[in-house]
Amino acid sequence: MSIAQRLAAAGVTLPEAPPPAASYAPWARSGNLIMTAGQIPVVDGSPMMTGILGAAVSLEEGQQAARQCAINVLAQLQAATGDLEQLTRLVKITVFVASAADFHSQHLVANGASDFLGEILGEDVGTHARSAVGVAVLPLNVPVEVEAIAEV
Repeated sequence: MSIAQRLAAAGVTLPEAPPPAASYAPWARSGNLIMTAGQIPVVDGSPMMTGILGAAVSLEEGQQAARQCAINVLAQLQAATGDLEQLTRLVKITVFVASAADFHSQHLVANGASDFLGEILGEDVGTHARSAVGVAVLPLNVPVEVEAIAEV
């Protein structure tokens, strides 16, 4: 099954790649690697939710936000390649989780992105290394941000 078919089966239509919110490129290519800027859970130009995991945001909501970040990562990779089928490997993602001091499940929040990317890209392309990092706050007070390195 193609990536486009898996997206359709999951009921996902990739949005236009979100524009940068400040002074940076949304993606950069070096040789056969594409690095995305951090993608936040934006839908139609606005954050789908705000807040801190372990305070106002539940684990399940954090996973939903991470999934939306992953959708936006794919939109950036689509913009960079013109065709997601050019991806040969999702090398690594880094997931930043805005966390209360006593929240210790950043890795579970990150599964919202990892599981989605694995499902859509397939095992050969979608299996990736990952870091999940707790931070005090993220831009626009969103709960999650995801960046990726992919190979073409």
